[in-house]
Amino acid sequence: MFHALADPTRRGMVERLVRGPASVSELSRPLDMSLPAVLQHLQVLEASGLVRSEKAGRVRTCRIEPDALRAAEAWVTGQRTAWETRLDRLGDYLAGHGADSQKTASQNTDSQNTGDSQKGS
Repeated sequence: MFHALADPTRRGMVERLVRGPASVSELSRPLDMSLPAVLQHLQVLEASGLVRSEKAGRVRTCRIEPDALRAAEAWVTGQRTAWETRLDRLGDYLAGHGADSQKTASQNTDSQNTGDSQKGS
């Protein structure tokens, strides 16, 4: 599914189909490519389960498959939650060690200043 969404042309088609069904000619209108190229993109979207098409006479109408989009959204949401948790833990870890590092740096600076003043005496 994410392979299908990796291409900007296919993402544009999905964005259009989210607003409602569209014929292949409607989908191809804003694109600077041949009709066979548009059909190849649609085949990738159909194979991924994101889009479904039906032919009535000479017109092929495409529709979005909401369940497939919901599955992708659920996966992305789970990944975002997991990464936010990891980054929060990393931030807490760094904040705790940052305070220790500041103390150590301050102590090193103080001892260097003390050593410098003793050398000058």
